[in-house]
This record gives sequence, structure tokens and C-alpha cells, in this order.
Amino acid sequence: MNHRLTLTSSVAGAVVVALDGTVLTIAQPTLQRDLDASYAQVQWTSTGYLIAVAALLVFAGRLGDRYGHRRLFALGMLGFGATSAGIGGAADVDWVIGSRLAQGVFGALLQPATLGMLRAAFPPDRLGRPLAARTAAIGLAAAAGPVVGGALVHSFGWRAVFFVNVVPALVLGVLALKGSGQEQRTSAIRLDLPGALLLALTLACLVHALVTRTPSTSVVAALAAVAFAGHERRTAQPLVPPDVIGSTPVAAALGVLTAASAALSGTLFVGTYVLQRALGLDPLRSALLSLPLAVLMIAAAPGCAVLLRRAG
Repeated sequence: MNHRLTLTSSVAGAVVVALDGTVLTIAQPTLQRDLDASYAQVQWTSTGYLIAVAALLVFAGRLGDRYGHRRLFALGMLGFGATSAGIGGAADVDWVIGSRLAQGVFGALLQPATLGMLRAAFPPDRLGRPLAARTAAIGLAAAAGPVVGGALVHSFGWRAVFFVNVVPALVLGVLALKGSGQEQRTSAIRLDLPGALLLALTLACLVHALVTRTPSTSVVAALAAVAFAGHERRTAQPLVPPDVIGSTPVAAALGVLTAASAALSGTLFVGTYVLQRALGLDPLRSALLSLPLAVLMIAAAPGCAVLLRRAG
């Protein structure tokens, strides 16, 4: 697979996942009404997905190192497209929640693969621009999501926000699968299964605790995190290198990313319900009111590319 096609596939895959999150937000009030779901059940259509992604994301990166990032990308895209079709045809909210959990698994396989493909295709001195293009595209997709979602829900109903993923995901998955036999794999990598389980438990409990505000789950997350850090320092091939676990720059970057993501996702979720339920706006009008957010994110994207080239 040539560099241009690799970059296109990587960006498109990351965009499909990023768009899915913000497109769904606008559709959730309509989904709740059509499926006669509770507010808590609607929250779990997002939370279930996040827990699955958080639990498997790091381990999926190691799977890509061992079995090939393009192969993991193909599996992730095909699964993402199939689960999108399943959600679009769901008869009740329980099916949506279960399918979103499955979609989170495929999303976890997909996301690190989009980065691994770029790192394999471009030398380090030429990697900055492809990474900047991917980052900017994710920002644009997240910004455009509410408007796209509002238009789809207004014209075709909430199921359209899932059906719109199906064809692009399946096409990208098939293209990647055709080229997966040519990529290099590192079969000598030993998978740190105990570390993966401890990290999955830590992240899943942390996300659950943040959403449900359950103290006992927070305690389990803290204990699992301590056990994970201890295990990673002792094992020969750790899932996460110990110098990364204790890195101040990494911790600061993750803190900023978490705060920004929480602010964006939380604001969109609550704001959508206020606009559509409290103020009685239809999905399209409520989506159009998010345009200032989209404009600012799009305006910031070129600056992101410049900062990535200069600061890394």
C-alpha cells in the first residue's frame, strides 16, 4: 500500500470514529423517544462504547505491533461497519447498548492501528505532516459531527447516523485487508496479558466511576492501577514502559486531553438535551446552534499542524 493510500486510510478511519461520537450526541433525544428509553439508558449508549475503548485501547496497539497494524485496521473497520448496521436496525435500546459495546471493541482495534500504519509508512523525519493531517481531520470531524447529525436526524431519523458509517467502513476495511499480507509483523513480541487485564480493569472502572459516581468503583480502579504499575515494573516485556507510567510530560498531556474531551463531550450531551427538550428545538436547529463551536475548532486546526511541527 503506497504512502498516499496509507495516509488516506489512516485519516479516514480516524474520522469515521471521531464523527461517530459527536453525530450520535445530536441523535440521542430522538433515539430516546423512539425506543421509549430512559435518560440513563441513553447515557449508556455512549458510556458503554467508552468503557470498551478505554479497556482495550493500549492492548490493541500491542496486538498491532505483533500481528500487523493494517490487519488490525481492517478488522476494526469491518467490525465498526457491521456494528453500525446492527445499531441502525435495532429494535430496542438494550440492543443499541450491547451493539455499542461491541462497536467500542472494534473502535479500540482501529484507533492505534491508524497511527501504527503511519509510523510504518513514513520515516521519523517525515512523520510530522501526516500526524498533523490526521489530528486536524479528527478535529474537523468532531466539529462537523453535530451539524451532520442534525441534518441526518431531521431528514431521515436517528438510525441514519449509524447507517452513514456502513459503506465507508466496509470499503476501507476491504482495501486494508487486501494489503495486509505485505506488511511486516513483530512476532517476537510477547503479549502482556496480565498487564492488559489490569489496565482494562483500571480504565473500565475509572470510566464507570466518573459516569455513575460510584465510590466503590473508584476504589477498585485505584487498587487495579497500583497493581498494574507494580506488574509493569516487574515484567520483562511490559504493556506500557515504566518510564512512560511515571513521565510528567505524558501525565500532563493526558490530563489536558481528558479535560478537553470531557468538556466537549459533556457540553454537547447536556446542551443537546437543553436545546431539544427544554427549549423545544428540532435536531437541525439545535445542531446549527453548535456552529460557533465548529468554526472555532476548524479555525484552530491549522495552528495545531504548525505547533505539531515545531514542538512535536
